[in-house]
Amino acid sequence: MARDIGIDLGTANVLIYVKGRGIVLNEPSVVVVETETKKVIAVGKEANEMVGRTPENVKVIRPLKDGVIADFELTEIMLDTFIKKIKARNLFTRPRILICCPTNITQVEKNAIKEAAERMGARKVYIEEEPKVAAIGVGMDITKPTANMVLDIGGGTTDIAVLSLNGIVSSASVKVAGNALNQDIIKYIREKYKLLIGEPTAEDIKINFANVHKASKKTKMEVKGRNLLTGLPDAIDISQEEIKEALKDGVNKMIKATKSVLEQTPPELAADIVEKGVILTGGGSLLTGLVDVMEDELTIPALIAESPLTCVADGCGILLNDIKRLEEDQE
Repeated sequence: MARDIGIDLGTANVLIYVKGRGIVLNEPSVVVVETETKKVIAVGKEANEMVGRTPENVKVIRPLKDGVIADFELTEIMLDTFIKKIKARNLFTRPRILICCPTNITQVEKNAIKEAAERMGARKVYIEEEPKVAAIGVGMDITKPTANMVLDIGGGTTDIAVLSLNGIVSSASVKVAGNALNQDIIKYIREKYKLLIGEPTAEDIKINFANVHKASKKTKMEVKGRNLLTGLPDAIDISQEEIKEALKDGVNKMIKATKSVLEQTPPELAADIVEKGVILTGGGSLLTGLVDVMEDELTIPALIAESPLTCVADGCGILLNDIKRLEEDQE
């Protein structure tokens, strides 16, 4: 029997769920290519280790940008590599594939993703929107006529959705998420200290040091990079307060988008949200202090999902176990 596969096609990471086996793959959405020959050198974890460390003739590419596919050919190669890696298909089987995408992709892009999956040997392809699948993965019952609100902060986009009766009532998608926050840190340090740092360093600052709620001026971290004035390696000490300032604009954009979704929500459903609050999913929800800032600004309860990084993949698993429901959703 062919095993059904669920794919969380994220800007930062690709997660693959195989029915009966659970989450079998979680790798960065990164491909390393030789510029002249266009030959793919590495994909996933191996490619991610090369970020900021490649020679001139080698390029690190993220085939998914701002939540949409920027390079279809490389996305197909990347997915094909991952599916071979998990041995999800053999000569005799053609799996059904469920692919989860951000809310803002066009019908043309949806069709292109379907075609790519079919070329990879899928018997049938289903496309679902990430916030909806994340809500299912968190354990929300979205089939009832009550509101469930999800804030899914990924690598490329933040998707906000209010769900009821198995559908999205109001939603928004902003191109402010994990990757944009990294860039904000890079920009702040470059402009204030004339020090150039790479994306892996910015990511480390965001994950292990930043606090966007109660930041301390006294808490400091040493940051190493290249001095733009001398061109030589250099190090500076930066405070938590400064990083909070660097991330302020991005966090405010997320709050503004969330408020606009709440404004579009019918009053009866808004009443449910006041009681139930909003659930934060995706890697970006782990930013220290973000849940507190959301609660303060939105004046509704805010909670982080139990396993924010795998919500969409977990939701894929639930849907794959209920193919009838998937079929109805696609009609």
